[in-house]
Amino acid sequence: MTLQQLTYLVTVAECGNITEAAEQLFISQPSLSNAIHNLEKEMGVTAFVRSNKGVVVTREGEELLSYARMLLEQADIMKEHFGNEEKRVPKFSVSCQHYSFAVNAFVDVINQYNVEKYSFILRETQTGEIIDDVAQGKSELGILYLSEHNEDVLLKLLKKNELIFEELFVANPHVFISKEHPLAKKESLTIEDLRPYPYLVFEQGERNSFYFSEEFLSVLDFPKNIQVRDRATLFNLAIGLNGFTVSSGVLDQKLNGENIIARPLEMNCKMRIGMVRRKNMLLSRYAKAYIEAIKSLGTEFSGFFS
Repeated sequence: MTLQQLTYLVTVAECGNITEAAEQLFISQPSLSNAIHNLEKEMGVTAFVRSNKGVVVTREGEELLSYARMLLEQADIMKEHFGNEEKRVPKFSVSCQHYSFAVNAFVDVINQYNVEKYSFILRETQTGEIIDDVAQGKSELGILYLSEHNEDVLLKLLKKNELIFEELFVANPHVFISKEHPLAKKESLTIEDLRPYPYLVFEQGERNSFYFSEEFLSVLDFPKNIQVRDRATLFNLAIGLNGFTVSSGVLDQKLNGENIIARPLEMNCKMRIGMVRRKNMLLSRYAKAYIEAIKSLGTEFSGFFS
């Protein structure tokens, strides 16, 4: 097994086609097919099912790909740390719940490494996909929260996928509403205050249970519920329908405008917001910078945290 073979494997999976992957890698199609075949033989797996339309990754191929991505990522980090001054294109990917501070931190990292070329990925996605992305090596880090309601289930899932959770800060739950909302003048809000209004939540797909919910109140029953897929839609509905959602309270008006405000929720619970990463893996300088950026935002918004 070589790093070159692993690169070939990942490229074929991403292209979904041997011919296209060979063109991208600047090698002949027979050479690429032979390299993949030798890797499959050495590992004792069938990574792809071939057809006239291309290739499809098998279940054992997905597992092999997750290790391949991890090894290639670690090799890049080692080269960056121990190698010469050869210029390398910065690469970093993070999967996160729909937090504005996660976007703020991403912006800070890009500004810090303001170079001519870089390849960064920010995935605002469902909770289950965050765990999958990190486990499969698609993202170096994941950002999500734990509470007394979901941590038993999520920590077991993380352990099963050989992932760990590291707490970054603890937040008091806050309600996000429009600045024109009938409740906007109140300094803090209760559950009963919120019942007449639409509760806006992020849809979680097949894993749509409260354990995977991004919203802190999903264990409670509200008469009006609207599921959305992105933060912009949620904010638009908060403005148009006097809807609300519940999150950490960390909201930067520079990126999100002044139409959405946060009000403390009168509830004796905490949100442990942290990062998910693979065990015993070196973090890239960009991942470390991202973590520090989030911690800095934690200091800046210290009034929201315990």
